[in-house]
Amino acid sequence: MKFSMLTIAATALMAISAEGFAGVNVKNVAFGASSRASKLNMSTVVDTKVSLATAANEARGLAMDSIAAAHSGHMGLPLGAAEIGAVLFGSQMSYNAADPTWINRDRFILSAGHGSMFIYSWLHLAGYDLPLEEVKNFRQHHSMTPGHPEFPNSEHTTPGIEATTGPLGQGVANAVGLAVSEKMAGAVFNTGDHKIFDHHIFALAGDGCFQEGVSAESACFAAHEKLDNLIILYDANEVTLDKMAEYTQSEDVMARYEAYGWETYEIDGHDLESVEATIAAAKASKNGKPKFIKCNTIIGKGVEEVEGTNAAHGEAGVPYVDGARKNLGLPDEKWFVSEETRDFFAGVQGKNKAAYDEWQKTYDSWTAANPDLAKQLTDAVEDNVPSAEELCDSIPELNSGAEASRVSGYKAIQEISKAVPHYISGSADLHGSTRNYIDNGGNFGAGFDKSYAGKNLYFGIREHAMGSILNGIAYHGIFKASGSTFAVFVDYFRPTIRVACLAELNRVSWVLTHDSIGVGEDGPTHQPVETVSGLRVFPNLDVMRPSDAEETLAAYAHSVSRKEGPTALIFSRQNLDQNNDMSAAERRTGTLKGAYIAKKETADLDLIIIATGSEVQHALKVAADMPGARVVSMPCMSLYERQSAEYKESILPSACTKRVSMEAGVTDLWYKYVGTEGKTVGVDRFGFSAPGDIVMKELGMTPENLKSVIDTM
Repeated sequence: MKFSMLTIAATALMAISAEGFAGVNVKNVAFGASSRASKLNMSTVVDTKVSLATAANEARGLAMDSIAAAHSGHMGLPLGAAEIGAVLFGSQMSYNAADPTWINRDRFILSAGHGSMFIYSWLHLAGYDLPLEEVKNFRQHHSMTPGHPEFPNSEHTTPGIEATTGPLGQGVANAVGLAVSEKMAGAVFNTGDHKIFDHHIFALAGDGCFQEGVSAESACFAAHEKLDNLIILYDANEVTLDKMAEYTQSEDVMARYEAYGWETYEIDGHDLESVEATIAAAKASKNGKPKFIKCNTIIGKGVEEVEGTNAAHGEAGVPYVDGARKNLGLPDEKWFVSEETRDFFAGVQGKNKAAYDEWQKTYDSWTAANPDLAKQLTDAVEDNVPSAEELCDSIPELNSGAEASRVSGYKAIQEISKAVPHYISGSADLHGSTRNYIDNGGNFGAGFDKSYAGKNLYFGIREHAMGSILNGIAYHGIFKASGSTFAVFVDYFRPTIRVACLAELNRVSWVLTHDSIGVGEDGPTHQPVETVSGLRVFPNLDVMRPSDAEETLAAYAHSVSRKEGPTALIFSRQNLDQNNDMSAAERRTGTLKGAYIAKKETADLDLIIIATGSEVQHALKVAADMPGARVVSMPCMSLYERQSAEYKESILPSACTKRVSMEAGVTDLWYKYVGTEGKTVGVDRFGFSAPGDIVMKELGMTPENLKSVIDTM
């Protein structure tokens, strides 16, 4: 439903908390008041409005000065959305700058990450530990203010950045993930006596974000699951980089979101009163609908020479900065912040701290009353997970016969879920095939048999949204989440995997099944040949393709215990033999090193067969009749590469150059291990439609073909 200002005002009146977080009286701001108390408060309201307007212009100044100094950046959004930032950080958001990881803070995502000086300016003004010198170092090496916002990681640790954004639309979908996590946290940890999770998720996005399909996918999911804790602010400036937006779009974006099932509002994004009242109304509305606020703005506002045009998108306004600063009433001093603005935000911090302290009292009472829940939450927030070795030691042998690794994965995920209570999983409409459903975990969402405490997410046929939502869950910092689909469809959400690797999101993993031409009858559209190698080239991604049930269990254990980044689990459709000549413990331990000797030579070493996944069984059959042959199972190249030089030499001794690899996929990456004198057995072409065993045979994925290649060496 589209809301008028009159409706907004009425909703703000009915809100349980009619005052903005920093003390702005929403009732007064929206439409005035007649009571004596309101009249007494009017001067405070006027003073606050002046302070917010002043802060907005000074934030514009910070953005202009930093972009001009860097000769690089995007000036349009920080200038055009300044009033939105003033209201969010100066009034409507619940946060404590002194404790930027407070678990019940409101989250703000800048989906239009190119406008990064927006968030840097406001974090600095709001009192986060982002010094002015770092604002001045915008886009410089080792600064806290990189070109696009980066979630705290080993490269950047800027407080207040809640997500790595830049690829447009991702932040909108990430925000949906954070909203999922907040709903889930409330359902799992809140009690009838204590509410410790009740915050909102905000995202600021532009036309480019809404043109990208991932935002549409995630918006449908958010509405369907009734995520009314989510507020999207649409910076509607009618501009994209190349042209005015009308050149490439003619849809009514707000009507589209209303059709999805969102509650929609339209306001003047430069009118502080409208922005204040509308955000307050959106927060107060608990009707099961996510909120979409279209803020009509002027891109590059303040730089008259370019404002309102696509030229304002980037740094075209830099030559006019000095004149613009003067027109805004800013002094000649660059990066100027007035004492009045400093004082105003000191007051905001004080009010925020008071609310934070009240929450701490509630949290302490909750902890005393619910010690088991409190430990579960602490473990979740601190990511306290048993090591992969501990998990492997604690889980009994699977004692599997011949079975697909996706079936082994189903067994493994049940054990992992018991050991890691904050582990959740989901699928893009393929639970029945990917087998990652957590038994007795319940289903997440609204309606049907779902609840917000459910551990199984049904994403629908929305792989791209699934990837971004999983990242959002990881950003929220409570749960560990995995999502599944067929391996061949990973390209639908490959951009989200890249960001997860870059942001070092160890709380996210992917279950990718039907991993090769063994898929069979569905044909080449569903038979990945390049996909697994395509994932292996991502920096900071562990791609694990196990060869039997015990390797699969270890791969799962690794995926939930890894601290440095995400993991992709690659499972087969077809049955695999078990390497029962080795103990389960040996296979699990070897898997956690990325590669290990699956069959040791019984004579002088003269051949090494390196295989992974479904091809290890073939290597073992061939080597059984070759006393000098060693079989190395290599479920994870990157994990193997992190082992010591001594260990790697013990597995692949440099003295043995007669080597052959085997995998049902492209061969390029295997040359690193077989060398110039070795050979590869793989599939450097697309497959075809036929039963899986026939496809495998025709394309050489058999013991007989492997043996014939070895015989030529």
